[in-house]
Amino acid sequence: MTDLLYSEVEEDLRASVRDLFKDRAEPAALIARTETAEPYDLKLWRTLAADLGAAGLAVPEALGGHGASAREVAVVMEELGRSVAPVPYLGSAVLATSALLAADTSQAEVAEPLGKLAAGTLIGALAIPLSTAPGAEFPSTVTAAADGTLSGQVRSVVDASVAELIVVPAVGPDGPGLYTIDASAAGVTVTEAISLDLTRRIADVTVENVAAKRVAGGSVAASALDTALVTAAGLLASEQLGIAEWALTETVRYLKERYQFGRQVGSFQSLKHRLANLYTDLVNARATARYAADCLASGDDVAIAVAVAQARNSPIAVHAAEEAIQLHGGIGMTWEHPAHLYLKRAKSDEIALGTPGRHRAALAPLIDLPA
Repeated sequence: MTDLLYSEVEEDLRASVRDLFKDRAEPAALIARTETAEPYDLKLWRTLAADLGAAGLAVPEALGGHGASAREVAVVMEELGRSVAPVPYLGSAVLATSALLAADTSQAEVAEPLGKLAAGTLIGALAIPLSTAPGAEFPSTVTAAADGTLSGQVRSVVDASVAELIVVPAVGPDGPGLYTIDASAAGVTVTEAISLDLTRRIADVTVENVAAKRVAGGSVAASALDTALVTAAGLLASEQLGIAEWALTETVRYLKERYQFGRQVGSFQSLKHRLANLYTDLVNARATARYAADCLASGDDVAIAVAVAQARNSPIAVHAAEEAIQLHGGIGMTWEHPAHLYLKRAKSDEIALGTPGRHRAALAPLIDLPA
């Protein structure tokens, strides 16, 4: 049976992650960090990934993880949306980890990096453009030579600028394959690109005759890559839920404190209507995000659940962040207020892993709707 409610374990996990972000990723610090040469908070990442164990939630215990499921990972993603904390969770704990989990984990070339990713001692990235949607053709911008070395370039790779291990889809003499490379190896160049989202960066990855380990080939490689994309798209819906929840909560709080004409601004009927609309959107977003997470955990109805969640939650997160900025008035337009960070994350997420239109197009044939 599908269960959209949060379990006691999930609520405890949420409380721990929220307390960490409240203490270590407060808005003023986030804004200040975006203006430095180190936009990622790697100390915070080590605490989240290693001390709290959030990096290994989806990894089986036999491989060094916690043997949880996508439901627990979704809870962490929600809190990332609420805090926009500058940590490489999407690239490492979701994309790279999911790709390796979908390969043959009995191989040492797969199990060893998985254990390190799960322990939080290694940061990973999956070398695909962040905009790549589930169901896309296997990428061919990187080629594998007969000796196993890789050459080519992948643009707009999320969290690549701090990655230590990069999982690279490449096409070789035997067809598609998944390879792992050391990000610090000779021939690897990671160039940070200009990113709209100031708390989650993208970078271009260039490889020139780089030694690599093949972890999957043929149909297994293609399936593993698509599994990672589907998993990440479904979990991203939970981050979008967190963004919308922050926007509504902070806007309601502000409108209760702000007075005009001798009364609370939030008491004006027109603003109440807009907040009510945001609340109904939030309830809708929570239902679709939780359903997607539950389906990813059970393996049932995954394609439909993920497509619905992304098609619905992307515009909800953007609209909620836009309303937060407008309803905050002048202060919402300033650099010092964190609302712009949430709008930038929402707009970035809207493009990431497939646009809403792309997911609606994928959904139509699944539920027998005409194109």
